[in-house]
Amino acid sequence: SRMGSRNDSISARSLVAGASAGLAVDLTLYPLDTIKTRVQSSQGFAAAGGFRNLYSGLGSVALGSAPGAALFFCTYQTMNKIIGRHDALSHAFAAGVGEIVACTVRVPTELVKQRAQADSSRRISSIVREILRSGSVRGLFRGYGSTIAREIPFSLIEFPLWEALKKAAARRQGKSECSPLAGAACGSVAGGVAAALTTPLDVVKTRIMLSTGVEKRRVGETLREVYREGGVPRLFSGVAPRALWMSLGGFIFFGAYEVTSSLAQKFL
Repeated sequence: SRMGSRNDSISARSLVAGASAGLAVDLTLYPLDTIKTRVQSSQGFAAAGGFRNLYSGLGSVALGSAPGAALFFCTYQTMNKIIGRHDALSHAFAAGVGEIVACTVRVPTELVKQRAQADSSRRISSIVREILRSGSVRGLFRGYGSTIAREIPFSLIEFPLWEALKKAAARRQGKSECSPLAGAACGSVAGGVAAALTTPLDVVKTRIMLSTGVEKRRVGETLREVYREGGVPRLFSGVAPRALWMSLGGFIFFGAYEVTSSLAQKFL
């Protein structure tokens, strides 16, 4: 049917645009992410590698970035179509579901990436073997809960804010939709705000992913552990590189998504 083919076309555009956006931001801003991971590690910035080998673990993120972002945007757009409304609550719900789906790809690649960033002397293949030895395939999903605990609040802030800013920009431009450049700028603001507010959850996720013990670490107890180390400032360690990374990343990510989506619309 015509409606079915239209929905297939929307899904295809979301997959292509999401994959392009994910790759663009991760490959462009990878060194900032490495610095953020090393600042947040329990061993400290210098011991984790300092400014050396800032592209450690790039192979892992390159492998998982495109499918993870593609899955997110495909789910996000599909959920918005199913809900049929375009308000902050529906965007937040769609983004939350999108993160749960995307993290099935994102968590294993993020786990390997962060361990490589915190110890640049190790190869990705040896990190994967160590993870599999210590916890079988389930070990690759260490930190899934803490990643979801970070990503859902992040998306609940970022996507409704992005959509609201785009609507405001479109009104100012006197159009039904804002330009890709304006959409990218809105994404930059939304990403920076969401990143700063959710930094404590990012610190927890980093600690859990970098831990190598067999015991299961919980989000609450890790939050308390970090707080005991240095209070609120320690909970917000890495906030500057994270906010900068997500702000620049938001511009690149949403800009790439908007441009690719617009181009894909002509062919898909």
